[in-house]
Amino acid sequence: MNKLTSRIDKERLLLGVAAPLLAVVAALVVTTLVILGTGKDPFAAFSDMITYGSASDSQVYILNKATTYYLAGVAVAIGFRMNLFNIGVDGQYRLAAFIAAVLGGALNLPGFIAIPLIILCAMGVGALWAAIAGVLKVTRGVSEVIATIMLNSIATAIIAYFLQPGRLGELQQGGTLVSTKPLPKDSWFFSIDGGPAGTVWGFIVVAVIVGIAYWFVLGRTRFGFDLRTVGQSESAAAASGVSVKRMVATSMIISGAVAGLIGMPTLLNDSHQFSNDFPVGIGFTGIAIALLGRNHPVGIALGALLWGFLERTTNHLEFQGYDKEILGVIQGVIVLCVVVAYEVVRRYGLKRQQQRVGAELAAQAAAPTENLEVAK
Repeated sequence: MNKLTSRIDKERLLLGVAAPLLAVVAALVVTTLVILGTGKDPFAAFSDMITYGSASDSQVYILNKATTYYLAGVAVAIGFRMNLFNIGVDGQYRLAAFIAAVLGGALNLPGFIAIPLIILCAMGVGALWAAIAGVLKVTRGVSEVIATIMLNSIATAIIAYFLQPGRLGELQQGGTLVSTKPLPKDSWFFSIDGGPAGTVWGFIVVAVIVGIAYWFVLGRTRFGFDLRTVGQSESAAAASGVSVKRMVATSMIISGAVAGLIGMPTLLNDSHQFSNDFPVGIGFTGIAIALLGRNHPVGIALGALLWGFLERTTNHLEFQGYDKEILGVIQGVIVLCVVVAYEVVRRYGLKRQQQRVGAELAAQAAAPTENLEVAK
């Protein structure tokens, strides 16, 4: 039996390496064909992307973008682990950032008090907004997909209503930009000086802490075990005494709380106010990054860095004469290739494991018969 386990573990390791390699090769091949279809040289494009992406200022840009994308990926992944599709992350983080910005602009407190209050406010708003979808699902059976889509629209309308001059917004001079009252300088989050390359947002530290907490809670606690069990089989979880409805509502709340952090790097490290040009769509990017990372904290981090790299380098390609739609095509191709590659490898691995277990059991069943014949 130990021999069988050793074989399965070795094969599982090889399959684990094969999946990302297959995804990378497939993505490169398809991307090469796409670029060739535009009449451009794909190898020159790849070389330019690597050279430009390796520059120090690009590395700072990628790290800052990855901080936001990582938080979005974790927020989505929490729902995925429960077999929930929380596509309301986009509305949750924008509403949370808006209300946190209003609070931060009104505070006149030392930074060590104001900053935690702003962060907790954002997490609370995100959690409450996600809780609406969770409660609707467990009490009325409303699909979280439908509920979160509508909540995204409602959040957008609320922000648009209040972010107007004379309400909570202030019209900036020389344009149509409307923003909340700027945060006092004491409420700015710390940054890491990168010299001429720029500054790395200090909120990357918070992102790392969130990733560690995500790994520990889901992989090393009873709560995490119950959450994963409900995601895999609600009937089995209920039979073991787990309250499925409570876990569904709780996971949506936690996902919303993490979603509330998504806008904090931009608010506390960059813009220091919420305006009508605040980043949008990051919640949907988080879905792709969670899929790329297979809901694993390290995988999500790699996916976030890859997404930041692609955004930085493909935007640069536009200035080199390449079509601007290349970014969307490359991102879509990578996500598709990763999902397909992992599913193909998973099915192959499951089939191989079943074959090996069947062969081993057949050999064990045949052994007593052979021994009996020898004895005769």
